[in-house]
Amino acid sequence: VQLQASGGGLVQPGGSLRLSCAASGSIFSINVMGWYRQAPGKQRELVAFITKAGGTNYVDSVKGRITISRDNAKNTVYLQMNVLKPEDTAVYYCCADKTVLALMAGRSDYWGQGTQVTVSS
Repeated sequence: VQLQASGGGLVQPGGSLRLSCAASGSIFSINVMGWYRQAPGKQRELVAFITKAGGTNYVDSVKGRITISRDNAKNTVYLQMNVLKPEDTAVYYCCADKTVLALMAGRSDYWGQGTQVTVSS
């Protein structure tokens, strides 16, 4: 399984960005996909994940501002980020796994390359 992330960039506080993560290869085994982020000097943090059935989960700090969704026909997961704050600045990584537990533990089998999100005026 290969994951290709895109969509990062520089945005002003209060702005929006949409990240995409396209999966290819032997994706039949994938049941959950998600996004982690890592800011300079901080630990990696799980932002959100979505199961094949469409169940979602978010870290408290992004609830109401960030939405994860998926297009099964395109094997792509999106992270729509609104009302961005400077503290959202980080490298964002998409990931995928067979199990939610592995993804939540940061032990996903598959990771995409990071995409930088910078929120600054």
